[in-house]
Parts: sequence; C-alpha cells; structure tokens
Amino acid sequence: MTTTTQQDVSALSFEQAVEELERIVSALERGDVALDKSIEIYERGEALKKHCETLLKAAEDRIEKIRLDRAGKPQGVEPLDAE
Repeated sequence: MTTTTQQDVSALSFEQAVEELERIVSALERGDVALDKSIEIYERGEALKKHCETLLKAAEDRIEKIRLDRAGKPQGVEPLDAE
C-alpha cells in the first residue's frame, strides 16, 4: 500500500481511491501503526476523501433525466435532482 501524501491522488479512479481509503481506515482502526505513520496515512486519507468527493460531484453533474411533455414525448433534459 502506498501511503505517501506526495503521490498524486488525482490520477486514481474513484474505485482505486476508495479501496486505498478503506485500507487506511482499517489500519488506523487496528491501532497497530506508529504515531508518525498514523499522521501520514491520515493525511493521505483526507486527500483521497476529497478526491472521491470531487469525482462524485462530477458524476452527479453529468447525470440528467429526460423531461417529458404532456403527451409523454421527450422534450429535453434536466439535472437529475431538479424538481
């Protein structure tokens, strides 16, 4: 597991970032990591979390739903969460 905060997280896919974040959380929960290493991987986890949030927001922005007219025919699209 690469835990250096210097490694660029922006190159990771969402799935890769989540997998690494889960490994970090597991290591921290076990409590068998030295204090200095805990701080280092915690910072890496924060960077991974922010990256995942950015990727999720981008995915949400791309998702649209089809808007129908009164006859039920497609009229256009709108954001998925618009009411």
